[in-house]
Amino acid sequence: MNSVKVTSRGIERLRVGHLWIYRSDVVAAEGAATGTMVCIRDAKGRCYGQALYSNQSQIALRLLSRNCRPIDKAFLTERIRAAEAYRRLVVQDSSAYRLISSEGDFLPSLIIDRYGDAFSIQTLSQGMENLKPVFVEILQEQFSPRVIVERNDVAVRSLEGLAERKGVLAGELPGELVVSMNGMKFAVDLMGGQKTGGFLDQRENQAAARLYAHGRALDAFAYTGGFAVTIAPRCERVLGVEISETALTLARRNQALNGLSNIEWRAANCFDFLKAADQARERFDTVILDPPPFARAKSNVDSALRGYKELNLRALKLLNAGGCLVTCSCSFHVTESDFLSVLADAALDAHRQVTVVERRTQARDHPILLTVPETHYLKCLILRVS
Repeated sequence: MNSVKVTSRGIERLRVGHLWIYRSDVVAAEGAATGTMVCIRDAKGRCYGQALYSNQSQIALRLLSRNCRPIDKAFLTERIRAAEAYRRLVVQDSSAYRLISSEGDFLPSLIIDRYGDAFSIQTLSQGMENLKPVFVEILQEQFSPRVIVERNDVAVRSLEGLAERKGVLAGELPGELVVSMNGMKFAVDLMGGQKTGGFLDQRENQAAARLYAHGRALDAFAYTGGFAVTIAPRCERVLGVEISETALTLARRNQALNGLSNIEWRAANCFDFLKAADQARERFDTVILDPPPFARAKSNVDSALRGYKELNLRALKLLNAGGCLVTCSCSFHVTESDFLSVLADAALDAHRQVTVVERRTQARDHPILLTVPETHYLKCLILRVS
């Protein structure tokens, strides 16, 4: 196996538990082919594990193992079996979940989502792209799926010099794919939906929201109705607001699959809708805010915080006393501390008393590796407003 020599700073990152070494800490990589497995060595030649090497990304090395055991199909199968065993412990009442969550499952830059008997893969580095056929074989052997698709139509692949692509890797696409989450039915668009076909990281937060939702509810940034459909049985009426007509078509299908008659959908920009609703003095008992990421880079944090404040300020003004606000941020660069501070400022400006009922994060099938802060991105606060 070829070796890559790294600086003491790079070795220190591994020692404190991270799985990445940046290109600036690579001293020498002679003979290391792009996308291959390499041994990480320090200046004295000592080996610190095996990693996937990239000759283009700023993340030059992604650690797979801290020892010299061969990384072959048996090794990768063992990782997938371990991940599936963990999901059997934490996934309840749902047939859709994340099977492999990259660094959180010690398979950096690999995502595998399961939607019933269908699997969707993202390989986000040169090394994982080269291993893609092996993972297809493993999934076929372990799960006998109806179909395996790749959803590699994501811009981040360009950082690795990889082209965007999507398509069927094995099997055939079903006419309609319906899965269960939290006991509710949802149609999934494997090839056209966002991410790998749908959003799975909010599944447990949707179940939690159902515990507190009541009265007239507003689901802003509803997408295909994950929150709206889940809370509808507990509410008198639900209004789902989403700018994408395509998403709303699937949301209406999800409503029909569950036989719900108390949801209304509206195509609108959520910022504009909240402003208009405030001016019209509309009132709700439950408001859910699940916007897209506002800060995709650290340089966007200030503008993101302003956006979060505006959204939450308007939501707080719309809530009746005793109302529930479920508010989320999926911006990694916005910390929970930042988010709580913004919410406190919004509460003061809205002249509302706000109690934190629950502090939540992404579903447990999206593991947070304590020494890799990048694996913790989703913040979800459930608040009681008086």
